[in-house]
Formats: sequence, structure tokens, C-alpha cells
Amino acid sequence: MKVVVVDYGAGNLFSVSRAVVNAGTRPLVTSNPSYLDDAEAVIVPGVGAAADTMSNLRSSGFVEPIRDYISSGRPFLGVCMGQQALFEVSEEGGEHECLGILSGRVVRFSNGLKVPHMGWNQVRIVKQHPIFEGVDDGSNFYFVHSYYPQPADADVVIGETEYGVNFASVIARGNIVATQFHPEKSGEAGLRMYANFLKIATTAGVS
Repeated sequence: MKVVVVDYGAGNLFSVSRAVVNAGTRPLVTSNPSYLDDAEAVIVPGVGAAADTMSNLRSSGFVEPIRDYISSGRPFLGVCMGQQALFEVSEEGGEHECLGILSGRVVRFSNGLKVPHMGWNQVRIVKQHPIFEGVDDGSNFYFVHSYYPQPADADVVIGETEYGVNFASVIARGNIVATQFHPEKSGEAGLRMYANFLKIATTAGVS
């Protein structure tokens, strides 16, 4: 199975790749958008700011190939900024247009909360999904972020986390799954989610 990890200069590629290898598949880490054409699973990781993420995706030529890939119905996993980039607008450092694949905005934690929200926190499963197979409700995952998504459609939220507010820490719609936390830095539960994503991708390839 051809699993592509998108390299647009976002860092944390090694830990993501290692998690995929741990799940039994060697991914192709690439900065070449043409490799998405025949990919069977795509992972967009990310750390850093929304403006930099979108600027790098555009300059690397990934914006339309990612949109086309998702439109094709093939499995997609977004991690951290890879989740936030799916929405319409991020308020990080002003207003920045994102991929616009999901309706909603990315907003900053407020109410005097310490940011970034960093460290381990629980994820409450609000809707069953194959990505959670073998993952206990209330499992801890590793977070590091100051902004979080506010989906316009609550139906896409399958996992929530509390940090001053309840926010969407896992979203899913059709072939898309994305997490605000870093599964690759989250021990056994996180590695299980990567394995589950690859299982979803394998199943999707069976006609």
C-alpha cells in the first residue's frame, strides 16, 4: 500500500514516519505533490503556525493536489496543523484562509488559559469510528497547540477534549480523519490510531 506523508517543511516527520512503520507499512515522505496522484493513504502532519503552514503548502504546490486527493474519497489523516488546515479560516496571527474542506474556524484559547495547551490530556469519544478501535474512552494523548477548530457542523466531531472549553480533538467526515493531538507522540494509544488508519486505508482499497 502506498502511504504518503506530505513534507511541506512542517517538522515531526520522523516521528510520524516511525509510527507508520511501527504499524507495518513503510511510508513515502515526499515534498513532491505528484506522488499524491496514486497514493492509497495520505497523512498531513504539522507543527507551527497557520500562516506558515498554508504558505508552505501553497509554495510547495500541495493545496490543489490535497483537495483533489480528498475529493477522490481516498483515506486522509491530518495531524495537529494538518487538522486545522482543513477548515476555512484560522485566526492565528490575523485571518488566514485555509483549505476550506470543512466548514468552520480555528480560534485561540481564551479566558486566561495558559497557552500553548501542552502535555497529556484525555480524549472523550463522542461518536464511534474505526479510528478508535482498541482505544479506550478517556485515553490520554499528547497535545501542543494554542488554537483549536470550531467546526460549523457538530456531526464531524468524534472526539472531544476539555481545556477551559470542550474542543474538537478528533474529527471525521467520510474519508477524512484528523486529530488536534499528536498520536505519534502518544504512546500505545496513539500508535494504535495509526494502525487503525492504515487498516481503514487497506479496507478502502478492497473493491
